[in-house]
Amino acid sequence: MTVALPDRVRIHPAHLAGTVHVTGDKSLSHRCLLIAALVDGRVDVRGLAPSADVAATAEGLRRLGVQVVLRPSSDGRLEGTLVGSIATAGESDGPGPVAIDCGNSGTTMRLLAGLAAGAGRSVVLDGDESLRRRPVDRILAPLRAMGAVARARDERLPPLEIDAGRLRAIDWESDVASAQVKSAVLLAALAAGVEARIRSPHASRDHTERMLRYAGVEVRIDVDGAEGAEVVHIGPGGSERLDRMVGATLSASRDPSAAAFWHVAAACGGGRISTPEICLNPGRTGALDVLRAMGADAEVSAESDVTGEPVGDVSVGPAGLVGVRIDGALVVRCLDELPVLAVAGALSRDGLEVGDAAELRVKESDRISVLAHVLGAIGIVVEERPDGFRIAGGQRPRSGSVDAHGDHRIAMTAAVAATLGTGPVDIAGFAAVGTSYPSFLDDLA
Repeated sequence: MTVALPDRVRIHPAHLAGTVHVTGDKSLSHRCLLIAALVDGRVDVRGLAPSADVAATAEGLRRLGVQVVLRPSSDGRLEGTLVGSIATAGESDGPGPVAIDCGNSGTTMRLLAGLAAGAGRSVVLDGDESLRRRPVDRILAPLRAMGAVARARDERLPPLEIDAGRLRAIDWESDVASAQVKSAVLLAALAAGVEARIRSPHASRDHTERMLRYAGVEVRIDVDGAEGAEVVHIGPGGSERLDRMVGATLSASRDPSAAAFWHVAAACGGGRISTPEICLNPGRTGALDVLRAMGADAEVSAESDVTGEPVGDVSVGPAGLVGVRIDGALVVRCLDELPVLAVAGALSRDGLEVGDAAELRVKESDRISVLAHVLGAIGIVVEERPDGFRIAGGQRPRSGSVDAHGDHRIAMTAAVAATLGTGPVDIAGFAAVGTSYPSFLDDLA
């Protein structure tokens, strides 16, 4: 169900305009599958991204005995059904831990680790070379505090092993605001039927909390202290409330991170681009807020609600952009979009400065270093910093050859830069785009 993309492409300058129905949101797609796997009965899913990352989550659940059937839908996304709770599904591989290949998906590894630990399932979660370089110690610590027996290479890197066992309630203080840490603990607590409270320095994406509330689980979210610390709480026995989801549907709206590539292209280029049915969760609209602060002509219309998430049509047109600095809580809201926002910064009058974004160094690549090399190869000077970067304004991409280092967001950033430049750009490592947005080239065409 995933599409194989060429590993090398050449993108030419172009005047982009029109309407793009972007792929399903990857974060929401993972959660549709994982939360449905907590329900002891049939759950329908719709709007899922047909990406390699989502396929990895679906296959991981199958290996744990959940029946997962997905098929292409008429709108280019996936729909299907899940039957059987992860807690009651039979062992698919007999005794011993179940080996699960997470591919390149950090979300699959971290959230499935929480779900499996809570359900008392023994698993070995592994992935490709890139995923094996991405740390998992942030979820090891809270899962161990809940009583899980969990191991990782050098105490911080995959493969990640979870042994079957019974978890206990947890009151956890996280030193980072991380939706994946928070979600792993929530899913572990739900599957185990225990209470969980997670305190973070400030708010992070709340997709898991919204979908759990939609599914009937009581989730309490408080803001504590002058610094705005976030406290999320679920009581014991929360999974029992999921019974209402038997025969119901969980849906994913369209991906704002995918839409950001078109929004930047429109703001910097010559034509207006519309992206219908985009998830407008406040934790995901950071890139749109940055473009607005830079002076972009952005409009939102046809707002509605899909599975607890605000959704709307976003339209962006060309404008003379000014400079901006991105740091603090705003970084969390646009972390994945920072590479393509760098292109907007280069084409703006004043440039772009990014701080408090050291997390970029432990993504699919070291995105600060790789971004600097990729944009530098096409004539955009990037000042690399330990926790971010600075790009002077008034720069325009030129022709050249770049290596995306197998990072899907770097590859798509290079493609957008090429459309706004003075000559064609050859991009190696483009096949990685299949992990998140396999229809990107079709939409570009």
